[in-house]
Amino acid sequence: MPISHRLLAVSVAVMWGLNFIAIHASLEQFPPFLLAALRFAVIAVPTILLVPRPKVPVRWLLGYGIGFGTLQFLFLYWGMAVGMPTGLASLVLQSSAPFTVLLGAVAFRDRVSARQVVGLSVATLGLAVVGWSQAQAAAFGPFLLVLAGGFGWAIGNVSSARAKAPNPLHLTLWMSVVPPIPMLALSLVIEGPDAIGEAFVPSPHLVPALLGLAYTVLIGTLAGSGIWTWLMARHPAGVVAPFSMLVPVVGLSASAALLGEAIGMWTAVGAALVIAGVLWGARRRTAPPRIPEPRTPELVSPSPTPTPARPRSTAGAPRTR
Repeated sequence: MPISHRLLAVSVAVMWGLNFIAIHASLEQFPPFLLAALRFAVIAVPTILLVPRPKVPVRWLLGYGIGFGTLQFLFLYWGMAVGMPTGLASLVLQSSAPFTVLLGAVAFRDRVSARQVVGLSVATLGLAVVGWSQAQAAAFGPFLLVLAGGFGWAIGNVSSARAKAPNPLHLTLWMSVVPPIPMLALSLVIEGPDAIGEAFVPSPHLVPALLGLAYTVLIGTLAGSGIWTWLMARHPAGVVAPFSMLVPVVGLSASAALLGEAIGMWTAVGAALVIAGVLWGARRRTAPPRIPEPRTPELVSPSPTPTPARPRSTAGAPRTR
C-alpha cells in the first residue's frame, strides 16, 4: 500500500472520528432511526435522479448498503441514543476491523496470517475488557448494540471490496439508496409519528443537529466513505480495514475535549489493547533483503596466441629500382 494511500486512509479516520461529535449533536434533536433515515435519504434522492448505477453485481451493492449503511448505523445510533458514550462508541465500532478479517476468512477463505491471529486475539481481549467495564457501569446493552454495528460495517467492507467498482464514488452513492426505506419504516413503527413530528419543532438543539447532519452527510458519508470505498477497491479488505483503528484515537480525544467525557482505567486498558492488537495484526512482515548468491566465474578458454606472419620470400621477385 503506497504512502499516498496510507495518508488517505488516515484522513478518513480523522473525518470519521470527528463524525461522532456530529452524531452526538444530531441525536440531541432527532430519534436514532429517523436520523439514520435522514442521513441517507438526502443522498439517495439526487443519486437516483442524477447518478448512473455502478456496474457491479447487485448482491455486492445490496451487501454494502445493508451492512455498511443499514446495520451499522441502526445499531450505532440506537446504542448512542440509549447511553453509549460518544468517544467509547467510536472505539467499540472499530470491532469492524477484526470482524472484517474473520468474515473474509470464514466466508471467502481469505488467508489469515499468524500475525493477524495474534493481533485479533489481543483486540478481542481488549473488547472483552471494555465490555466488562461497561457491564460494571450498567451500560452493557448499549455496548452490545454498537458491537453489532461493527459487525454490520464488516459486512459492508467485504461486500465493497468484492464489488470492484470502476467508480467507487458511484458505489458509495448508490449504497445510500438502500437504508432510507427500512430505517424510515422502523422509525414509524418504533419511534412513532409523534416523535418524528416533534423532531422538526424548533428548539435550541435544532441548528446544531442540522449542522451535525450536514457534516455526517457531506464529510462522513460522501468524502469519507467515498475515499474508503476507493481504497477497498484497490487493496485487500484486511489491509485497509485496520486503519479504522485510528478513528477512536480522534473520537476519544475529541469527546474528552468537547464533551468532557471521562474514561475509566479499565476502559482505557481495553482501548489500548484493541488499538494495539489491530495495528499489530495490520502490520506486514518485512522480508529480509535478498543477498545475491556469489556467481562462479566461468572458465574461459584462452585464445590461441596468434602465429606471427612469416615474411614472404623475395627470391625471384623483380627488384625495385
